Amino acid sequence: MISKPTNEMSGETYKPAFTEPPGTVLAGIPVKDLKLTTPWMSYGLPYDLAAAKHVSETYNASRVYIIASGTLARKTDKVDRLISAIGKENVVGLRKGITPHTPWTEILSIAKECREAQADCVVTLGAGSTTDGAKIVVLCLANDIETPEQLARYSIESTNIPQNVAQPTVPLITIPTSLSGGEYYSLAGGTDTTTNHKHGFLHSGMGTKLIILDPDLCKTTPEYHWLTTSKSDAKAEKGLRLIVPGLLKCKASSDDVAARHQCQMAVNLAMDGVRAGIPMGGSHAIGHQLGPLGVAHGITSCIMNPAVMKYNVKHGQDPEIPRRQQMVRDILWSEPEIEQTFRAAGLKRDTADLGDLMDCIIRAVGLPRSLSELNIGEEQISKLAERALHDQWSPTNPVPLLKAEQVAEILQAVL
Repeated sequence: MISKPTNEMSGETYKPAFTEPPGTVLAGIPVKDLKLTTPWMSYGLPYDLAAAKHVSETYNASRVYIIASGTLARKTDKVDRLISAIGKENVVGLRKGITPHTPWTEILSIAKECREAQADCVVTLGAGSTTDGAKIVVLCLANDIETPEQLARYSIESTNIPQNVAQPTVPLITIPTSLSGGEYYSLAGGTDTTTNHKHGFLHSGMGTKLIILDPDLCKTTPEYHWLTTSKSDAKAEKGLRLIVPGLLKCKASSDDVAARHQCQMAVNLAMDGVRAGIPMGGSHAIGHQLGPLGVAHGITSCIMNPAVMKYNVKHGQDPEIPRRQQMVRDILWSEPEIEQTFRAAGLKRDTADLGDLMDCIIRAVGLPRSLSELNIGEEQISKLAERALHDQWSPTNPVPLLKAEQVAEILQAVL
């Protein structure tokens, strides 16, 4: 954990991203004795000023490598502003864009450039894949990982993880432009480009050290990506009550900066359960297989989440499944803006299940709800179902996904 600077600039709120310690065991994954990173969070200052301040004052860094959104780099001045604020003389490398689902080849290429440039800080400006890639990059730097074969040993699925995994020492600052939430958690995902299989990486010391939130910056994020990247106990409930109305407001007005900040705060709260070890389940497991077909991660959730909800209620034997879904239904119906959306769509409180409600919300913000909209046909379902069984999240679904026909049933529902 980093120390709070004494000469704080006016207007910035600077505090730990969460107050409770994260869980030390990730549900469904054989990891133990982890010391997970508790990041700090900054908001209230423009992203470039906040980054420049913390690079120099908090981390005393002078050799910064930036991983930035390709779209921001090509179509806006946001990356140039970041470089100017940090100082061109202090920026030793820039990667413009990283492919969704974070291919290993790109991770290793960036790590090589950072190593050769002797980078002492990594800053990301972009969405979830940028963040995930950077988390693995700093792991590679700490452990001299240079090849796919070496990187594979550090995957949580590996049976040959090195005994002494070095903790990253190069600090990572993330400036998110989406609502993926990955910046709040140490787990990172990267795709083996030889197999198209997405692997998780989670080791002590991994993760973001500082998260810089700037809702005004996020106005540059295309509506499609902003609305697709959002993910009960008290914090989860509070996050849910913020995120859905916030997304509806963002859909109504892309310039609503207050709504964007509301969504950013909601993601912070929503990630509390993930940090505590609540698994991602079937939606993520199947979504990881859609990624290599060119489907953005947020879109995979839009398509799979309602179907998985319905599957779990239909096949689940645990009474906790319908009880917890009912809790979420009650929360959603109790929010006036959300209730109005449901009633406008013709839904009734006593008959609409959680899958129906999620479907309505996703449609209300204008996002895809079927595989056919993404040119994925029935002939691909069999292979998708088989591959999903190898994902770490499949057995953590409330109804464990252990057979291909289970996954195929879910996929058929959204065909």
